[in-house]
Amino acid sequence: MRPNRPIYLDNHATTPVDPRVLAAMRPWWEENFANPHSVEHAMGRAAEEAVEAARAEIAEMIGAEAREIILTSGATESNNLAIKGAARFAASQESGRRRIVTLATEHKCVLESIRDLAAEGFEPVVLPVRPDGLADLDALRAALDDRTLLISVMAVNNEIGVVQDLAAIGALAKEAGALFHTDAAQAAGRIPLDVEEIRADLLSLSGHKIYGPKGIGALYVRRRPRVRLAPLFSGGGQERGLRSGTLAAPLAVGLGEAARIAATEGMLDAGRIAGQRDLFLDALEKAVPGLRVNGSREQRVPGNLNITFPGPVDAQALMRAAPEVCVSSGSACSSAEVEPSYVLRALGIPEAEARATLRIGIGRFTSPADAEQAAAILAGAWRRVASAER
Repeated sequence: MRPNRPIYLDNHATTPVDPRVLAAMRPWWEENFANPHSVEHAMGRAAEEAVEAARAEIAEMIGAEAREIILTSGATESNNLAIKGAARFAASQESGRRRIVTLATEHKCVLESIRDLAAEGFEPVVLPVRPDGLADLDALRAALDDRTLLISVMAVNNEIGVVQDLAAIGALAKEAGALFHTDAAQAAGRIPLDVEEIRADLLSLSGHKIYGPKGIGALYVRRRPRVRLAPLFSGGGQERGLRSGTLAAPLAVGLGEAARIAATEGMLDAGRIAGQRDLFLDALEKAVPGLRVNGSREQRVPGNLNITFPGPVDAQALMRAAPEVCVSSGSACSSAEVEPSYVLRALGIPEAEARATLRIGIGRFTSPADAEQAAAILAGAWRRVASAER
């Protein structure tokens, strides 16, 4: 750790840009800054070629074709385009399929997109999850019928890190004749992803979750059989008419390089990160009797821990007592109030325990010394806070 810099363990919120990604992007800001759609001249064509090379790298990471990749501003836009785009296109074709099925633990942008569609005549179905955070496949199967248009299930949960059985969910979608969308922002580079194996029709990605830049993401849209979407907004018809607007070539190049690194080094990263997660957890469990890990321990992404401290303690107080460590609480800010995480509530965790929960995200640049030191700092903070609140 650099002097005076906190230990960063919030890699689910965002990852640092890999130096190799930054190096790949820099020339497209400083030397060739042309609009990639200005193909009438040499600099524009060079920018276009760089964007298309990046598109190919993104596709390679998930086993897709380059022409199936639509560049967006991030996973929130990708999720909105996938869900609302599929629904509105189906409505334009007067389809009788109006049911959209998801889980209670999905990202807010998925849940809100689906709820928005209720005002347009669609039927949202939000299913509970098991106590370990995984989908109940029997309940999912029971929710599907010939009215089902789309299933949207996150590959890796952004709070509790559980890995859903995407292949099984994709198979259920196909049996029902429904589309399958997965938000894979937290999965890319952390677990193997292949759109053919999981039978995904739509898959969302985000650059800043895989050591790439913020402000860029992608949506995989299957070509065979072709998935049709209605665009969210009007414009010049870029990105196959699905996402108008001038592409940011440096950001696209950065996402492409991040995808290349994830595809070639991701599994090596995963093994090392899992070891550091276990080192951190072992040290913390020894120092904090009664510590609990939320979500499945077996079906879990390598760098994630969602941990509830024995009370009486408050996660916000814990973080204030440990400013040397950057983590996040299991809570989401709503207006001016901090409320217990809806994901933890969906697991049946009582409000008081949800308020005593921290999310840990260990990443590519976390060292073993960082993991051990962070565990010691958080254990000390817990002892001070718990003592003060008794």
